[in-house]
Amino acid sequence: MKFLFSFILLLSLLPFTEFAQSLPVGTPGLEEYYRRAQLMGKLDSTISFCSNPFFPVAALRISDPFTPSLSPSVPQSPSPSTSPSFRPFRLSVTLLPLTWQQQWNSHHPYSLNDGPMIPARGYQTMLTGGFFAKLGPLSVQFYPELVYAQNKHFDTSTKEAAIAAYNNFHSRIDLPEYFPDKPYNKLFPGQSSIRLTFGFVSVGISSENLWWGPGTRNALMMSNSAPGFYHATINTSRPIRTSIGSFETQIIGGRLETCNFLGEEASGNKLFYPNSDDWRYLNAMVLTYQPRWVHGLFIGMTRSFMMMGSDLKKYNRYFRVFSPISKKENYSNEGEAAYAEDQQLSFFARWILPADHAEVYGEFGRGDHNYDLRDMYLQPDHERAYLIGLKKLFYLDDTSGKYLEFDLELTQLEQNNSNSQRAVSYYASYGGSLRGNSNLGQMLGAGIGPGSNLQTITLSWGKGLNNFGFQLERFVHNNDLYYSFTNDSRGHWVDINLAFKGQYNWKSFLLSARLEGIRSFNYEYSYVPPDANNYWSPGKDVYNVQGNLAITYRF
Repeated sequence: MKFLFSFILLLSLLPFTEFAQSLPVGTPGLEEYYRRAQLMGKLDSTISFCSNPFFPVAALRISDPFTPSLSPSVPQSPSPSTSPSFRPFRLSVTLLPLTWQQQWNSHHPYSLNDGPMIPARGYQTMLTGGFFAKLGPLSVQFYPELVYAQNKHFDTSTKEAAIAAYNNFHSRIDLPEYFPDKPYNKLFPGQSSIRLTFGFVSVGISSENLWWGPGTRNALMMSNSAPGFYHATINTSRPIRTSIGSFETQIIGGRLETCNFLGEEASGNKLFYPNSDDWRYLNAMVLTYQPRWVHGLFIGMTRSFMMMGSDLKKYNRYFRVFSPISKKENYSNEGEAAYAEDQQLSFFARWILPADHAEVYGEFGRGDHNYDLRDMYLQPDHERAYLIGLKKLFYLDDTSGKYLEFDLELTQLEQNNSNSQRAVSYYASYGGSLRGNSNLGQMLGAGIGPGSNLQTITLSWGKGLNNFGFQLERFVHNNDLYYSFTNDSRGHWVDINLAFKGQYNWKSFLLSARLEGIRSFNYEYSYVPPDANNYWSPGKDVYNVQGNLAITYRF
């Protein structure tokens, strides 16, 4: 109680600000625009873009984050003359953009970074709209999401060995292959929040999606591949500038819900067995630091602890992210807690090079504690995951701002050889009742899912908010699952995807579209070894087409 009183007293000494409006994670086109503008030298170079949602009104002092206009010659950063100060308590209400997103899959589900939308075949749509209100340091953002999915039937695996492996896998994580309601309708609180903001500090309650780390197609800890979840938050709304560099952080305590859909029976076996319907408590944090002496370099870490809601009431461990990192120090010599819990930990770096209009980044994560330092030295890659990426802009015309953009990102969640000799879960999928790093049946972190890998190459042309190009991807579906029921090197389920995408800004409308052709090799691991005369004969290869269209109207 003394700590809470001291914290509130400290906040009261800070000048309050009305700049608490966020740019929700997944806002079509705009997140990429701000990050690109930073590489062009148009935006404050101390903003990491590794702790999202981003607060452009607070960080850049712009009036409308959804209709940005950044001068190419003047980098946007706070100036002393526009620093927040005490002002009369005056109510202000702003309508937030109305966005209509649509998605269609022809053959089978394909889903990545689409929030509360579900993996589904057929037509799916999401409608988002709301308002932002502020009164002194108090702000309310009401931005619900309404989802409808046709959710048509599609073929799943009929291979006995694969069904048994699915059974084991889905006992570790709440990640159903499909959702039972046909059609599917659900209203989510969406990107909503209630906050008190004092200077650079914002505290409140939120259901917003979070994206932590430098990745753009995947993130190891937090992404928008699942619906947002209710959480209490303490976070910075803009970088904290000190004599040694700049800092950004967020600490949350949240409630994760379980879908726990059992699936249909196949040959008498369910795809997974029920565990506990109890909710799960997630305590997580992200911390980013930019050293004063190395311009453009950001280094940071994320950490999370998950436990059952009933255990939280019993043990009162709300801030486990501040506990020691090693398992031995956390749980004594036995190495395990008296209650079910698990952690994830990652370290990341992002280095922007504005003079070269480029950036490089990477993230390395662990899905379990090291027992002690010796364990870390011997097997630092046990239950690991990583991603690396780069982005480079080539100016075509300095006066008009036209450019070419090249992006490359590689994500590896498949485990390595150490796991054949040491007990391990799939990355981000915990055993027992915890049911993995997921919410309502979808991944909180990398949307490709445990055991999977993704390689992405993107080339596009753009000017301002307009951007057009294509994207080539190779998506390897859950190799850890595949190796659990076969030793055959010919039956991997691999997608080769080619997408054409575009974004166009017209008056008050922002249009985003994507058309993707998907060739699935050995769909659902469907492969029967051929005779010796045709070693590389194909398995069940299918085609899928996905279309996406988002229309945003800014009031």
